[in-house]
Amino acid sequence: MVIEQTKARNRILLAEDDPVSRRMLQAFLVKWDYQVETVADGVQALRILEGSDAPPLAILDWMMPGIEGPQVCRRVRERPERRYIYILLLTARTQKGDLLRGLESGADDYLTKPFDAQELRARLLVGQRILELQESLIKARDELAFRATHDALTGVANRAVVLDAVARERARQAREGGTFGVILADVDHFKSVNDTHGHLCGDAVLKEVARRMGTCVRSYDTLGRYGGEEFLVVAPSSDALGALGLAERIRWSIESQPVITEAGEISVTASFGISVSSQLSPYDPQMLLQLADEALYRAKEQGRNRSELARAVEELATVGAPPSR
Repeated sequence: MVIEQTKARNRILLAEDDPVSRRMLQAFLVKWDYQVETVADGVQALRILEGSDAPPLAILDWMMPGIEGPQVCRRVRERPERRYIYILLLTARTQKGDLLRGLESGADDYLTKPFDAQELRARLLVGQRILELQESLIKARDELAFRATHDALTGVANRAVVLDAVARERARQAREGGTFGVILADVDHFKSVNDTHGHLCGDAVLKEVARRMGTCVRSYDTLGRYGGEEFLVVAPSSDALGALGLAERIRWSIESQPVITEAGEISVTASFGISVSSQLSPYDPQMLLQLADEALYRAKEQGRNRSELARAVEELATVGAPPSR
């Protein structure tokens, strides 16, 4: 894995129209363990740098057929959403105004011809360090964003995110119509799991329950930890029967086999309360959650390990048997 990452960082594009200079530069770069892709004009260089698999490093000659080096830089920098490419301009121009223009176009550095090979290597090493630093910063940013939006234990969306999903679905429904459902799930007798087997085993149970739930929901559903041993699923475009069917698939997935922990196998079940907001009976997020909570309470009262629709939902149903497979 480390070798593959190093090879990826060592990929470089060389754009030079003079064949003698191109071969000489390529020889140096290969000697320094770079994976070199060569082109002879700015049009080809731009096509590669705008591609999804562009090299992270590029050496561009200033004067090239088709599109000059500074123009290529400017076009590449117009796409800030793409991964950053460190660009070094090679130029025979020595006027400070020209060099400033090259940097303003988006080049990171420049080297004047005729160049010293060791100076070129030093500039490229600086470019690689900058790219590695940027990669570390992006990774740290992404990790912080994940932590801000996901539950630390289970890895599913946190309470704020899943509640925001309810509000967004209600706003979408107000604009476009349709239906959507929410499913409130609670792990049965979870306190006894903690009391009997310890909190570490309880954590293992919650993580496995979340994983099994994640295998059942659709790609456009939102699954989040609502709090404690409760989870919430937001199911867009689902009517009462659709939401009920999804809850039953999740329930059966949790019940189907015990959770393996350090304390041994632990049989786990869950109860579900379901509410649906439809065009005939639109509910605001607070009421929708309250109805799901009331339905969950009835599921607990009636023996647990079952799914209950909110009484306010027109198609009221109680399902306790495993779904057909």
